[in-house]
Amino acid sequence: MERKVKKENAGQRIDKFLKKEVFFNSEVTRGEIIQNIKNGNVLVNGKKIKPSYILKVGDRISSQSVVHSSQLVVDKNIKFGIIYEDKNIIVVNKPAGISVHPVNFGQDNALVNGLIYKFPEIKNINDGSSGSELRPGIVHRLDKDTSGVMVVARNQKTFDKLKKLFQDRKVRKIYLALVYGQLENKKGLIDKPLAKAADYKKQVVAGGRTKTKIRPAVTEYKVIKEFENYSLIEVKPQTGRTHQIRVHLASIGHPVAGDKIYKARNIKTEAQNIGRQLLHAKELEFELFGKKYDFEVKMPEDFQNFMQLRKEFSKRGQYASKKHPDMDDWSSTCICGKLTNL
Repeated sequence: MERKVKKENAGQRIDKFLKKEVFFNSEVTRGEIIQNIKNGNVLVNGKKIKPSYILKVGDRISSQSVVHSSQLVVDKNIKFGIIYEDKNIIVVNKPAGISVHPVNFGQDNALVNGLIYKFPEIKNINDGSSGSELRPGIVHRLDKDTSGVMVVARNQKTFDKLKKLFQDRKVRKIYLALVYGQLENKKGLIDKPLAKAADYKKQVVAGGRTKTKIRPAVTEYKVIKEFENYSLIEVKPQTGRTHQIRVHLASIGHPVAGDKIYKARNIKTEAQNIGRQLLHAKELEFELFGKKYDFEVKMPEDFQNFMQLRKEFSKRGQYASKKHPDMDDWSSTCICGKLTNL
């Protein structure tokens, strides 16, 4: 393929140009185009360029062939903790900052890319739905910037069983969240249906004028500890909607600290510089094939560090952080897995 850049196409990124103008009727994804550019399969004026290269009038784009792949990229450099594994499941501690699965076959920086390196047997485990090949073994998800415990199916029988457990709400999930402000009600239940926003870029609490599909969503919470301007809460989602915890907490005026999407406009604090929302999947409990599993993971370092700063700041400001009765100390949760035969 050879193409000379015309005036009307100048100023565009080369990856976007190729997808829009060259491969618009093709199964080749933009992610695969980016990978081909990085691999040197696409040249501009005979030279290797970056996917972000801005085209100029007269540039000559050349390529012998753009490789289209239907296979996931294996990436041994993806870092994640393995808490437990047996013949049926893998339990991992997902760090913040990586997506659970790629959005196309050319992407190589998601948890799944690392999972198939360590556990290649999961490659073909899915439910057969559209795009499920990108999510092998995945029965539930965490947001990119949410850390914590996840279970992955190691065979198809386990995959089907775990999917059913999540659908039937028979998996107990507990999260820790640091939120802005102090909650008036120290325990509560948020029962607000959710739907996609009109632009499909985020979730919203459904209202009378909502036109997208409305789904029920219920979240239980209780305050563990209070600081000046912040509260640490334990959250138990009873349903599993996208961004559910973040939307629900924002809807009652206490968004998760560091959340860049569901943030309150009038809140300007140091938490904006954290780099991610301080939401952590602490515990996962379920019963599978006659066995009870209960896994916990401690707060990651960035979460703990920010908590410590809040504690010290509260002392300097003469505000004593308050721990509520019958609550475990936030710093005592350890990485562990318990298995019980019935």
